[in-house]
Amino acid sequence: MFELMPALLFLIICLLLMVGYPVAFTLSGVSILFALIGILTGTFDSSFLNAMPSRFYGIITNSNLYAVPMFIFMGVMLEKSRLAEDLLTGMARLFGKLPGGLGISVILVGMLLAASTGIVGATVVTMGLLSLPTMLRAGYSPSLASGTICATGTLGQIIPPSISLVLLGDVMSNAYQQAQLRSGVFATETISVGDLFSGALLPGLLLVVFYLIYVLIISRLKPELAPAATAEDLNGSDTGLIRALVGGLIPPLILIFGVLGSIITGAATPTEAAGIGAFGASLLALIRGQFSYSILREVAFNTTKVTSMVYMILIGASIFSLVFRGFGGDVVVEGIFEAIPGGVIGATIVVMLIVFLLGFILDFIEITYMVVPIVGPMLLAMGLNPIWLGVMLAVNLQTSFLTPPFGFALFYLRGATGDELKTGEIYQGVIPYIFIQLSILMLLAFFPELATWLPATL
Repeated sequence: MFELMPALLFLIICLLLMVGYPVAFTLSGVSILFALIGILTGTFDSSFLNAMPSRFYGIITNSNLYAVPMFIFMGVMLEKSRLAEDLLTGMARLFGKLPGGLGISVILVGMLLAASTGIVGATVVTMGLLSLPTMLRAGYSPSLASGTICATGTLGQIIPPSISLVLLGDVMSNAYQQAQLRSGVFATETISVGDLFSGALLPGLLLVVFYLIYVLIISRLKPELAPAATAEDLNGSDTGLIRALVGGLIPPLILIFGVLGSIITGAATPTEAAGIGAFGASLLALIRGQFSYSILREVAFNTTKVTSMVYMILIGASIFSLVFRGFGGDVVVEGIFEAIPGGVIGATIVVMLIVFLLGFILDFIEITYMVVPIVGPMLLAMGLNPIWLGVMLAVNLQTSFLTPPFGFALFYLRGATGDELKTGEIYQGVIPYIFIQLSILMLLAFFPELATWLPATL
């Protein structure tokens, strides 16, 4: 029975999360309950729980995580102050009158919004509300429009500087240190969040390029699915193009690329760059006359709400990890890995498949802090590159969130659009993008340099 406790703990938590119980309290509550049962039955050493205060303190004082609220603030400010809407309007004016132009605009703006928040739901809902009516009014196929919006919404998993990469980078750094200690290396090397940012940049941009190529091909082969938009469709005219570019397009682009560039070049840490991004987004809103007390209050409230959720999940996941190891779960997983045929390749394939399936029922934060700390150290101890593994996990989760019938992005768009779209149209629209993402995964598998070259060069 003792050997089954780790699996039973993991299974019950997953079942309760599927029912809809709060993530943070499910992780902590079920884990503590299992620990108490283990103490009463003599199968759990209560001294493991003594590490909880130091773990909580480590989470709160982790400087890498200070970037999270500021990146969230930056993204929410761009949305609430209508800068995101102006960005989409400017991009649509620039490309909209070309065949497939609106699709190109949605992909580029969605990439920028996803990068600034990293929250799939927020990006999909925002892009759905802002761009879907315009695309349908211009005569776009509902399946192509919905598929493009859903696919761009998931880009926050891989396009830096998103909070998902911040959290994943922190976990991968800890896993890498544990892997080195397991291998007897006590002068451990570290990887930073900036390393993961630079590793994810080329695969992320390559994914965007593939999206753009797909839309351009569709607009050429089947122009009736992605026709050129008229001035009436765009609610504007040619005379407003320069103003839209200067006022709505260029300033947010400078801000987002400035934040990312400062991290990639090493001029600023992710936390420092996040602070600049939050301040810059507020300054842009002020200059454009979109800054007010009510907007600031709403942005601050949403930022606090999301940040609190993230930190509570981290604390809950820390308790889960502690109890899981107390029951010998890491030993059980290690034994499973050793029994998998194919060595490190077989173990990696199994982990990627498990993470993909868990993406149907768990969000990226839960997977990052529940699953990666368990399997990460073992895979890295087998010789995998930590940056490559982090990028692979990010792309894998992105694909999972897009895959019918359970992908989170599909549910978000369906909920935001109501009866405007049929579920079958959404499913049909995302299939080509799923194949594109799978192709990126295969390219990363056969050419790891796509993820490791830029960090090594920098």
